[in-house]
Parts: sequence; structure tokens; C-alpha cells
Amino acid sequence: MRPTTLASRLPGAVLVASALVLAPLAGLAVPAAAAPASVPPAQTQEEGRLDGRAPQEILRRSGFDGAAGAFAGALARARTPGQAERAAADAGHRLWRKAVARAQGRGPATGDLARDDDRPLYWARLSLIRELRRWKPAFALSDTRRAALLDTLERGSRGQDSLDFPAGPRVKRVLVTGFDPFQLDGDIRRSNPSGAAALALDGTVIDTPSGPARVEAAVFPVRWEDFARGTVERTLLPHFRPGPRRVDLFTTISQGRPGRFDVERTNGAWRGGSTDNERLQGGPGMVPIPAGIPTVRPQPQWTRTSLPYAALTAAATGPFPVHDNTEITEVPAGSDTPVVRPDGPTPGSAARAGGGGDYLSNEIAYRATLLRDATRLTVPGGHLHTPVLRFGADNGSPDGRVTDPEFERARQQITAQVRALLGVAAGTLRR
Repeated sequence: MRPTTLASRLPGAVLVASALVLAPLAGLAVPAAAAPASVPPAQTQEEGRLDGRAPQEILRRSGFDGAAGAFAGALARARTPGQAERAAADAGHRLWRKAVARAQGRGPATGDLARDDDRPLYWARLSLIRELRRWKPAFALSDTRRAALLDTLERGSRGQDSLDFPAGPRVKRVLVTGFDPFQLDGDIRRSNPSGAAALALDGTVIDTPSGPARVEAAVFPVRWEDFARGTVERTLLPHFRPGPRRVDLFTTISQGRPGRFDVERTNGAWRGGSTDNERLQGGPGMVPIPAGIPTVRPQPQWTRTSLPYAALTAAATGPFPVHDNTEITEVPAGSDTPVVRPDGPTPGSAARAGGGGDYLSNEIAYRATLLRDATRLTVPGGHLHTPVLRFGADNGSPDGRVTDPEFERARQQITAQVRALLGVAAGTLRR
């Protein structure tokens, strides 16, 4: 995920080479940093966009416009905190399953919006969250408990707590992640092809030369604070631990450059200053690692992909070229000036941008591969950037139509090529 323009990359100190430091893996609890905020706001910036013309049209034309009312009714029937917890969990899981089924062409075709559209899930989730914030229960509910309900609803509606891999050697386990739409203040109609691909692939099986590969997917928010609290590690850690359901391959996915896929070779430990969906800035500064999880100390400036980039760039997987992107921005050892390096970092340098920039796509790639290293997970893993998804030439205005044939065709092509690339990567695994 790249902002329209990358944030400034400021000089900083050079860190020494890192050594592996592991927390105990067995029985490890969810990181304390991953807990929800204790005092939820009355309304977030994201929720404030809900009543716009385009979000309401997307909800109506997808058949997701009734989700908020149904959830409000379930909350009204809750008489205890436990009942409220079950209502939030059920609503989140139901929304995720409905979005996945719709994207995969299962069940009734509600509305006339293209079935593979990721935006109904995004806007419906926000409508449910707004109902939960506004809800006035018949019993005492602290801000902390309401925040926990919001967290339950978020995780369930993103597929984060329902990743379900089969055990054993007969199937390869592939974990992929996507993102919400972003840069909505520029064009509120935007979709995110990585989120669309996650919905289309969740729970599916890809036949490869190494045997069948089962794909499980989740979607992440475009919010700096959630990443700082450990939402990535909280989701991935159970599947990176040793065991019969440990992943065999993973890739985080986000939207990148126009007209091309990029396999990002190197990820940097640096947050830029671009704003997220809450209109907040994450940096500039080092990527903050939450407490209580396996990690590498001192914190490394760089992590590297273990995806089979040579195979991915060589294979014929679809209409878009696939690049092995080795460019980064660093502050060289002994310097205080950032420079762009076309072939990766030099020894002792400090990160100012990975191959995927200095936004949340670089950060999820850094966090996932850092966790890979800390848990001694020796499988292919890294980050894939998709082409930018754009509206048709006659529909470029933010006030234009919420969809068009060119927009839908490009999203379908991107998803198909993501699937093909996963098949290539999984095909390199040993039987």
C-alpha cells in the first residue's frame, strides 16, 4: 500500500546488527499491546464518512444495507455483558462469511453491484461499529468493556480470528492478508484489490505441482494505532508457532503501483508521515513493536522476503508484469542523509523506506517477516504489491459512478493473477 506521495524520509541513527531474542512460544498469551483502547471515541473519522452518497449506494446495491439494523436489534435484546459479547462476535463472523460467500459467487446475488467488490464489507463493518458505539444497554457497561466489544466485532468481521487450517502433510497451508480501502478523502469510492483478493481466496484450494494448497485470508485496517497495538502479530502468531497447522507459506498483500505487481525484496523499520484512514500520522519514527511477543533484539533495520521472487517474476501469471523490487531508501552508516539504493541496503544503514515505501504495506511486511524470524519459521513469506485499481477514463471524478466496467474488469484480473502467483509460490514447496 503506497500513499500517492511517499512521506519525507528523515535522517536518523544507525542501529547495530541484530541478534535473535525469543520469548517462550508455548502457551504464549495474546500481547498486552494488542488490547483495544480503553476509552472508545464517540465516533471515528472513518465512521464520519458513512453517510456520504457513495457509501450508502454501495451498501444498498450490495444488499449489505440491512446489516446495521439487524445488529442493533441483537444488541437491544442483550440483557447481560455475555449476551452482548455473543451478539458482537456473531455479527462480525456473519458479516465476514457473507462477504466471502458473495465474493466467491455462493448464495443469493444480493444487489446489482459486482459480487467480488470488497467495499460492501468495509462500509457495512463501519455501520455495525457505529451502532455499537451508539448503543445504550439496559445494564452497566464500562468504556473498557465497550472497547472489548468493538475489538470482537472488528476481528470477527475481518476474518482475523477464524483462520482455520487443516492439519497434516497432505495439504499446504497458505496465509494471505489484504487491506481496507484507503485514501478515501481523495475519492470515497475507492476499492482495494488486496481486500478483494482476500475475500475471493479465503477458504479456497489451489492445485499446485506440490499438491493442494489451502488458502486462509484476513483483512487489516489502514490505521497506524491498530498496528502499534499489535493487530498483525496477534493475528499471525498462532499460525507461525510450531505445530501441525503451522503455515507453509504466507504473503501480505496491498495495493502498490499502477500497471504492475511488485514482490518486495526488503522491508524497512521506518514509519513515514502519511495519514491513515483516521487522518492520523504514524511517524516519522521506528516501527513500534508491541510487548509480549517473540521478537528480534536489537530491532533490525531491515527484514527480507523469503518468497520465491525469481519464480514469481518468471512465470506467466496474468496481464500485469511482476517485478522483483530491490529498491530501498536508507541513511548509510556514518551519514545523516537519506539516499535511494536500487539494489537494497548497505551494511550498517538505517531504514527510511523499504521496497514498499514507508506506509502500512511496508509495515505489515516488516512485522510479518520479523515475526517469521523470531519464531524461526523457515517458510516462504513476504509482501506482494498489486497494481492500482482505477475507475474508467470516463468515470474519473470522485463524484462519478461507484463502479464501471473497466474498474470491475481490472479488479477481476488482479484477483485472478494473485491466485496464479500464489499457485506458483506454493508450487515451489516440497511435497
